Amino acid sequence: MSEATSDRTTSATTPATTAAVRAMIAAERRELADLLDGLDERQWQAPSLCSGWRVREVAAHMSMGFRLSLPATLVELAKARGSLHRMTDRVARRDAAAHFTAGLAAFLRDHAHHPWTPPVGGFSAALGHDVVHGLDITVALGHDRRVPADRLRVLLDEVRPRGLKFFGVDLDGVRLRADDLDWSYGTGAPLHGAAQDLLLVAYGRRLPAGRLRGAAAGRFSDGDDGVGGGRPGT
Repeated sequence: MSEATSDRTTSATTPATTAAVRAMIAAERRELADLLDGLDERQWQAPSLCSGWRVREVAAHMSMGFRLSLPATLVELAKARGSLHRMTDRVARRDAAAHFTAGLAAFLRDHAHHPWTPPVGGFSAALGHDVVHGLDITVALGHDRRVPADRLRVLLDEVRPRGLKFFGVDLDGVRLRADDLDWSYGTGAPLHGAAQDLLLVAYGRRLPAGRLRGAAAGRFSDGDDGVGGGRPGT
């Protein structure tokens, strides 16, 4: 089994090339655009795994990097007094109200090959942004979409203490073990689940009850303390 200790990741798989990751990004955006086109109004208004955001805000946020120039982004950041999370929350709410749902889906499809990347992490981080926010929507809706394994492997092999800290994830005494991929991370009591669900855990999301198994499942699932999902914009 591919294993990762608390401070490093090892894998038997060959790291994906930049071209391969960019192809994954394009495919993910097109597939998510098609999925969004199939949602009804009730689903667009439903809550996502991102605390305080409906599906509509998540979809608007996913294309923010394509639509805002660097100067416009800096202006918005200044309005938010330097807080990235405050800025992304404000822009997502504004843009969700300003655009029709068909337009929000089209932004992803029309920019499938856009070279945007987050400030840190390069194209693998851009893939993570698309995959995780897609899961914020599909898991919350109870949709059965499965992220292709090659995309999950790229992201799971990038799980590091620095990223866990950024997303506020405490895996002390917990070992993530995927049921459907040859992957694990951490040390301690095993926390079992589908690879894409464990990816959500690593990105600070709380999952619907019943998706994780193990003594620590309640720490990362809704229904125990009322805590919502990840912070908006992450």
